[in-house]
This record gives sequence, structure tokens and C-alpha cells, in this order.
Amino acid sequence: MKETYASAGVDIDLKSKAISKIGKYAKATLRPEVLSGVGFFGGLYEIKGYKNPVIISSVDGVGTKLKLASALNKYDTVGADIVNHCVNDIFTCGAEPIFFLDYIAVGKVIPERLEAIGKGLAAACKEVGCALIGGETAEMPGVYHGDDFDLVGFVAGGIEKDRIKMGGDIAAGDAILALPSNGLHTNGYSLARRVFGETASALNKRYAELGTTVGEALMATHTCYYNQLEPLLKDIKGLAHITGGGIVGNIPRSLPKGMAARLDSRTWKVPPILKLLQKKGNVDIAEMYRVFNMGIGMAVICVPEKVRKLTKALPESSVVGEVIKQKGTARVIIDGEGYRQDKVA
Repeated sequence: MKETYASAGVDIDLKSKAISKIGKYAKATLRPEVLSGVGFFGGLYEIKGYKNPVIISSVDGVGTKLKLASALNKYDTVGADIVNHCVNDIFTCGAEPIFFLDYIAVGKVIPERLEAIGKGLAAACKEVGCALIGGETAEMPGVYHGDDFDLVGFVAGGIEKDRIKMGGDIAAGDAILALPSNGLHTNGYSLARRVFGETASALNKRYAELGTTVGEALMATHTCYYNQLEPLLKDIKGLAHITGGGIVGNIPRSLPKGMAARLDSRTWKVPPILKLLQKKGNVDIAEMYRVFNMGIGMAVICVPEKVRKLTKALPESSVVGEVIKQKGTARVIIDGEGYRQDKVA
């Protein structure tokens, strides 16, 4: 018998058909600066509209949230998850997202699943004016088994050099506002799966405090903050996207050395799914703050004089604390308790 690539588990024809469908969605996101999108060996993008451009880049993955997508056979939101995550990351310095690339690795190509992922990628890119310029779909039997797959995204953004926001002028007394998350976003799912389980029957269980199934709550799409915050950049000193490392690990990344954040947990709402996770898993509050966003999707830092303007423009936001001079080793103080990434200070 003659061996073929298909007999080894890789179906080139099926993969090509799936990629062509993703290409149709990607085409709708292309900007005039795109010289070559999906199909060529590399995506070509002409940098226009900047006098002294700086390219800001970031790469990340959806993580083990993908295990829930497989268990629930729900693939239409994870593409948007990774786009929104990456766009939020580069926007913390004020960058405009200009193009995005994806990497999807599977054990076996199932066209409708890839199409659902691609549709989510394209829709999220289009929402923020970002071109889905290319990507890679790898069929890797022997590495990925059953419904296992991985999804990674790379984003490039542009900004004028003199407009970069790195939080260098943040000072004691500046206000910290919070924009709400709708759940875990794309972080902490290994712990969430341990607490709730990852089978379809476990994820389809309904909880009164959620008003929905646990799977629906856990699969809520990672919120993108670009469109609501971009028009307000001139009034903002710093931004912190609360992702892996939770509140404790991320707010200090946007603060100058010697500064800390003092927060009052009574000033923002924790999503029901995170309250349930803490209760059901008997998770210490210190661990919750180190792992999860706890309801703060993006922290916004501004001078006190801008608070009224920003909260009016961002009706879902709330003032949650202030910047203070650091005392001791804690960079984040919540309800009077000091926290560090490695332990409670």
C-alpha cells in the first residue's frame, strides 16, 4: 500500500478548503495599507499616516479556555477572545491596532470548527479596524489528540513616538478607575476547570446565582476596551490590562518605581462567576487577587481633575482607588491588606 500524507493524519485538501473560508472573512478586515493578505508567504503592510512611528507588538494565547470550547463544541467566541486580549495589551501604551495574525494548531482539521474560529477572529478585528493579514493553520496528529487544539494571536499596533503612554508621569494622588470585566476573560481557566470540571455535563449545570449555565458564564467573550477608551486617551495617564497575574500582578506594570495602588473592593462589582468559583473552590481571597481580574478588566489612571469627565464618558466605570507612594514591598493594597505577586506582603 502506498503511503500518503492523508494516511498519516494530515489532509492537505481539507485544510486548504478550511483556510479558504477563513480567508473570506479576513478579506473584509483589510485596510488600504495591506499590500498582501492571506495567501502569500507573508503579510505585507505599508506603514502610513505616522510622522515618527513606533510599532507595538504582542503575542498571546487563549489558554485552557480552549478545553471548555471543545467540551461545549462552541468555537465562535474564542477567536474574538484572542483578538480582544491582544488589542487590549498593546492599547495600554496608546497604540492603534493595525494588523493581526493567528496560529491555529489541531490534531485533525474539522472545517466548520476552523470556520467558526476564523469568523470570530475577523469580526473582532473588524470591530477595532485591525486587518487580519494572515496566519497559520497546522494539522499535527500525534501532538494534538481528539478535540485538542491551540489558538495563538499576534498583533501589531502603531503610535507616534511622542504619544506613547508608559505611566512615567503617574504620581501619588492620581485616581484609579476600573472598567468592568464580564468574567474570567482568558485567564485562570486551569483553576476554574479544577473547581467546576470540564465535561459537558459539568459545564451545562445551572446555578441560580449565575442565571445561566456555568459553561456559558465561563465562555463569555473577553471584553475589548479600545473603542470606548481611544477617544479619551489625552485625559489618561496610564492603563493596565488585568490578565494573567490578576489585579496584583498587572496594575504595578503601569506604575513608576516607588508607586503603589490602594484599592477599595467595595467600589466595584465582582462577577457572579468569580464569586461562585471562590466559594465552591474555597479559594483564599489573596489567591483570587493574584490569579483573576476580579471584575476589573482595565484599570485607568488619571489626575483627579479628569475623573468626572472620564466617568461621565464611561458610565460603566467606577473610581476604585488611588496611586500612593510605596511603603514596604507591597505594590497593591486592597482594603488595607498589602499584596505582592509572590505572596501576601
